[in-house]
Amino acid sequence: MDDYTLRELMTIAAARQIPDGSIIFCGTGISMVAAMAAKHINAPNSSIFFETGAIDSALEELPLAVADPRVMYYTAVNGSLSDAFAYMQNRKTGKQVVGIMGAAQIDCYGNLNSTVIGDYYEPKVRFSGSGGASDVASFVEDSIIFMQHEKRKFVKKLDYLTSPGWLDGAGGRERAGLAGKGPSKVITNMAIMGFDETTKEMVLESYYPGITPEQILENMAFEVDVSGATELQPPTSEEVRVLREKCDPQGLII
Repeated sequence: MDDYTLRELMTIAAARQIPDGSIIFCGTGISMVAAMAAKHINAPNSSIFFETGAIDSALEELPLAVADPRVMYYTAVNGSLSDAFAYMQNRKTGKQVVGIMGAAQIDCYGNLNSTVIGDYYEPKVRFSGSGGASDVASFVEDSIIFMQHEKRKFVKKLDYLTSPGWLDGAGGRERAGLAGKGPSKVITNMAIMGFDETTKEMVLESYYPGITPEQILENMAFEVDVSGATELQPPTSEEVRVLREKCDPQGLII
C-alpha cells in the first residue's frame, strides 16, 4: 500500500525491531507510539515502562508525556524513579531490555548529544540534557535511536557526549565498563542504520521505498557503507490501521 507517511513508516520500522517478550523503556513522543505499536502488532508479550515508575502499563490511550497519569493506568507496579531504573537493569529474567531514545546529534559510533549545540559554556542552543538517556544507553541490553535524517544531526564529531553508543569503536564500551550491549539500530525518516559487527561503525541496512542510498548519504556529514543495503518492506495495511486506530487515533504524535 502507498497510503502512509514517512513518520508512520519509521514508527512501524522501529516496532518491527522489538522482539516479543521484551521489556521496553521509552520516553515521550514517537518512541512511545513505537512501543505501543510493537505491543499491538508483533510483541504482544512485551512490557512497557517509564522512568516515572509506571511498569507494565496498559496504555489504552496515548499519554502525552512520561508524567501523564495515563501511563499509570492498569500497571503491574506504580513505583518510583529508582524502581524504574532498577527494572531497566534487569539481568535475571532472561528478557531483553530495549531502550528507545532520540537526540540532537549522533556520530558514526552511535554516540548521542542531547545537551548543547556549540561550546558547552557558550552554546548556540542548550537542550534539556540526558534525563534518563545516559543510563539507558549505558545499561540496557539493546537500544534503538530515533533521528531525523539531516546532515546537522549526523555529525563527524559531537558537540557534547551525552549518551554513549559504541564510544570509539570496537571494545570501547568494555573498556569503559558499560554493562549494556550498545545501540543496534538508528531509525530515521529515510532509512534504518545498523552497526558493523567488527568495527561498530554505522552502516546502511535498509532504505525506505522511494528513497535512494545516494540521498541518504547526502544528508549525513560522514560516509557509511551502503553496499549491503536493501529496500525496506513497506508497512502493511494492518500495521497502518493499528497505528492509526489503536496507538494514536487522535493523531497527537503521528
